[in-house]
Amino acid sequence: MFFLLRMAFWLSIVLILLPTGSSQPQSANAVAATDAISAASATVGDLRQFCTRQPDACTVGSHVASELGYRAQAGAKMLYEFLTDRLAAKDAKDTKDTGSINSRFGKPAFDKSTMNQAAFNRASQNTLTSTDLAPAWRGPAPRKDGKRAI
Repeated sequence: MFFLLRMAFWLSIVLILLPTGSSQPQSANAVAATDAISAASATVGDLRQFCTRQPDACTVGSHVASELGYRAQAGAKMLYEFLTDRLAAKDAKDTKDTGSINSRFGKPAFDKSTMNQAAFNRASQNTLTSTDLAPAWRGPAPRKDGKRAI
């Protein structure tokens, strides 16, 4: 039902925005932009008074809106949990397929000939050795007498 309403809304927007394609001059019944703006502002002003004229409809509408909000929140939570479970299962499968990686030294614990190229490319991250990770220069060592070297 809501799909049909959304479809009708977007279709009407598209039809309104499409050019007419006719080469006829504009008729005397054409609406000016200022007239359209004043009509829109009058409509908004009328909608602001809706709850004072129809309090029951306004109350029911607010309950429907809050219920839709709860349903949207529950749907988003279900989608989040579904995607989290799917991605966790995929990560576990990828880890099992590629083997473990020695994270301390960054060296793979497998050999390239035993796995396919795509799995090897995924597992070839963090390949720096401990000497690669060590800083190249640390500055002069402090003097024992506490004086600064100039």
